[in-house]
Amino acid sequence: MLPNDPHAVTTPEALAALYEAPHPRFLAKVADRLEPRSLEFIAASPFCILATSGPQGPHATPRGDAPGFVRALDERTLALPDRRGNNRLDGLRDILADPQVALLFLIPGVGETLRVHGTARITADPGLRAQFAEQGKLPATVLLVTVREVYAHCAKAIIRSKLWGERRRPQGVPTNGELIAAHTAGGAIDPQQYEAEYQERLRTQLY
Repeated sequence: MLPNDPHAVTTPEALAALYEAPHPRFLAKVADRLEPRSLEFIAASPFCILATSGPQGPHATPRGDAPGFVRALDERTLALPDRRGNNRLDGLRDILADPQVALLFLIPGVGETLRVHGTARITADPGLRAQFAEQGKLPATVLLVTVREVYAHCAKAIIRSKLWGERRRPQGVPTNGELIAAHTAGGAIDPQQYEAEYQERLRTQLY
């Protein structure tokens, strides 16, 4: 923050005054487990960002491998192998101090991203490490994330950044409408109708 900034936003009330209130459906689009559509998205993702916070502050760490390198052990548990890297272990050290984590999954060619929040623990279980062997190499550890929240994030940031260029959406990846419908309780969302409205918003409300 700039010193003596007269426009500094320092309270929740001041922040809320600068934005329109979110539509109720955007607040309701949160699942507390890994339902089938989220599992399809994660299985197609070759890259995620792991966000942690510890005594030295926050860290955001890239994680990537072949699509499906992050696997669901059950509807509330994700397993993420720790492949060879620079061994700084910033994120893992954070988890030892504070298990709260966030994961952001991306798929090349797909505008939507999938956000997962929960708590994590680190295991060196030999059997679990063996399940993630690649080219004869075992990960040093596996991160087990207990899922608390799952929800899709819209494509506007990816579209504005032109991150994927002309790359096309892979077949089989669930649409945003399908994800939102899966994450909204009570069957309140029709996925086809939501997707049509969503695509129109992307065309007319990007800025």
